[in-house]
Amino acid sequence: MRFKTPLIRGTLIRRYKRFLADIRLAHGEVVTAHCTNTGSMMGCQEPGSAVYLSRSDNEKRKLRYTWELIKANNTWVGINTLHPNKLVPEAVEAGIITELSGYPTIRREVKVSAHTRLDLCLEGGPGNCFVEVKNVTLAVNGAAAFPDAISERGTKHLKELMRLKRQGHRAAIVFVIQRSDCESFRPADEIDREYGRWLRRAVKAGVEALPYRAKVTPQEIRLADKIAMKF
Repeated sequence: MRFKTPLIRGTLIRRYKRFLADIRLAHGEVVTAHCTNTGSMMGCQEPGSAVYLSRSDNEKRKLRYTWELIKANNTWVGINTLHPNKLVPEAVEAGIITELSGYPTIRREVKVSAHTRLDLCLEGGPGNCFVEVKNVTLAVNGAAAFPDAISERGTKHLKELMRLKRQGHRAAIVFVIQRSDCESFRPADEIDREYGRWLRRAVKAGVEALPYRAKVTPQEIRLADKIAMKF
């Protein structure tokens, strides 16, 4: 996924109210950018960090800027949670996520129960494969970890994937690690023990957990390779 227009560099002043961030641009102007990430962004919101923003030409938008990247641990980290749902279908079609190859049709935002939608449904000869996509920005001692805040919604998605697996469908969860400095992935039990417990149960029940690391630059973000999962 290449950014449609050149990103704008700045310095983070503060993130607040979850959805807002004040950024000082290179020429000194301070702007307020939209932050799409609803998590705690632990380790990815240090004031004074270098950041990149995108700018929309849509005059109807209240906030013209969107916070895209931050420099953390000397690594660019993608914090825009909207991008993984583009990156995964792109990587499936390009054959990068080899575990999900062989499905010619990809449907998005698929309703699987009265109150739950999953991100993708892959359809084809092998049958249906339901896929949930999670954005990962937290790094702990060289390991990517998820979630970075209590995630009841994430636990609900795991239960839905287990239910679909019991019904005979294929079910998978793709963890998109939007940073390149992690060599493994694990559940963040110290933050949400319940999520970690259900993730282990889901994997044991046959739900496929696929942690893929992304290469993040100010020009593009693309899934690069799968990393080891450590429970």
